[in-house]
Amino acid sequence: MPNPWTDERVQQVIGKLLRYGVTMAAIVVLAGGILYLFRHGGEPAEYSVFHGEPSELRHLDGILRGVAALDELSLIQFGLLLLIATPVARVAFSMIAFALERDRLYVAITGFVFAVLFFSLAGGS
Repeated sequence: MPNPWTDERVQQVIGKLLRYGVTMAAIVVLAGGILYLFRHGGEPAEYSVFHGEPSELRHLDGILRGVAALDELSLIQFGLLLLIATPVARVAFSMIAFALERDRLYVAITGFVFAVLFFSLAGGS
């Protein structure tokens, strides 16, 4: 029985993965931005003091709680996480596709790239 995961099929799936991931991230960020402008658009801008993001937006659980509560900053942050996760998912899918094709060299190379991505996203220390 021939392998259904030809190079062309893998490239099509990767293309769709990237396209849908970026589109979904853009929609989530846009929704958060619109919600932010709707709720805070009339407030005067205060440029004399820098205000960083709230501490709950620095961790995934805080972001997810904020998304569930329809917090606009959490939605924007979640959209950015989706944008970051899109190429990581592409690398993970590529590694699985190479494993299905039994291409050990590319599995090893892609596994190394995935490990570097994971290490850098986890804090790099």
